Amino acid sequence: MSVPKFTKADRISGMALSQIVQLSEAANRRRAAGHDVLSFATGEPDFPTPPHICEAAIIAMKKGDTRYTPTAGTPALRDAIARHAHGDHGPENVIVSTGAKQVIANAFAATLNPGDEVIIPAPYWSTYVDTVQLFEGAPVIVNCDASQGFKISPAQLENAITPRTRWVMLNSPSNPTGAVYSSDELAALETVLLRHPHVWLLSDEIYEHICYVPFASCATAMLGLSDRLLVVNGVSKAHSMTGWRIGWGVGSPALIEAMTTVQGQITSGASSISQAAALAALEMASDHVDTRRATFRARRDIVIDRLNAVDGITCPEPDGAFYVFPSCAALISANTSLSDDADFCRHALETEGLVLVPGRAFGMPGHFRMSFAYGETDLLNGLDRLNDAALAAK
Repeated sequence: MSVPKFTKADRISGMALSQIVQLSEAANRRRAAGHDVLSFATGEPDFPTPPHICEAAIIAMKKGDTRYTPTAGTPALRDAIARHAHGDHGPENVIVSTGAKQVIANAFAATLNPGDEVIIPAPYWSTYVDTVQLFEGAPVIVNCDASQGFKISPAQLENAITPRTRWVMLNSPSNPTGAVYSSDELAALETVLLRHPHVWLLSDEIYEHICYVPFASCATAMLGLSDRLLVVNGVSKAHSMTGWRIGWGVGSPALIEAMTTVQGQITSGASSISQAAALAALEMASDHVDTRRATFRARRDIVIDRLNAVDGITCPEPDGAFYVFPSCAALISANTSLSDDADFCRHALETEGLVLVPGRAFGMPGHFRMSFAYGETDLLNGLDRLNDAALAAK
């Protein structure tokens, strides 16, 4: 009896694990095989979760807080998020999910019809495009290169909007570039969106607390959009809680209700223990956030200085997050052995055991992303390897 051939659903036919995850898993396989590999591919702080946050989780377990929570999150955590969020909100404006990715997926599942357009400035976090397509939306990519600080302009936004536009996505501070929109820049974009009341705004602010310039939230800089704005945030980056899987969205009650309906049919509520830990992250001492931001800033400065000393590489200074997004276009054009950014990253892995993410994964070829969420010893070692890889390509 023949076994029927497995076929994917059309909605995921062009999807795969993100290139970042693929590179990280490839690095792990090479290490397991005995190779010397140093990876700067993932956006995960090297600091541990602070002890008082872990202790809060232990206390919750001992108290028996191990049952289902309300789908949108525990009342205590939703209330805390509402109080700590920018703008004037109540618990009804908040949904807690299993990471920021799920918040974004919930929003698109709840609002996109086939063919609805979502404007995404490039470079972008790779998940954005796949999530839009998963829910049968149409990504509209707007190129925003280094000459404009990797940020979308009001004119570009105006030109990209059509009657089918449902959402615009912003990410500030940005992954992969570290670009940060100022209050004035956000106000200029708001002026455009006020002319198009059918367009909603999703603002991914997960790196809010890793910002080296004054941070501006869309919730306070774009007050005229408060009824059609979703702000995404969480504890993973600022509090080194990536594995706890807690993110949240703050938006209008109608949107939150629709997103909760989606979540109820997919995962139900997030982990009760992780929610207790997230509550402690918000409500208890947070001096570690300032200390770690200062450490990231020092690492950033080291990385920028060293990268800009490599012949053929140009690295702008990021204002937030813990990534640099250098251009390797000059290096590629000067070396016939390299065809593009993916080829350079492959060359760095094969010759130096160095894992970088090609810019094409973020919608902007000719660059690569390097995370500096790693210890200084590893960073210096990696920068030496990168320099050697560039020299070896000549």
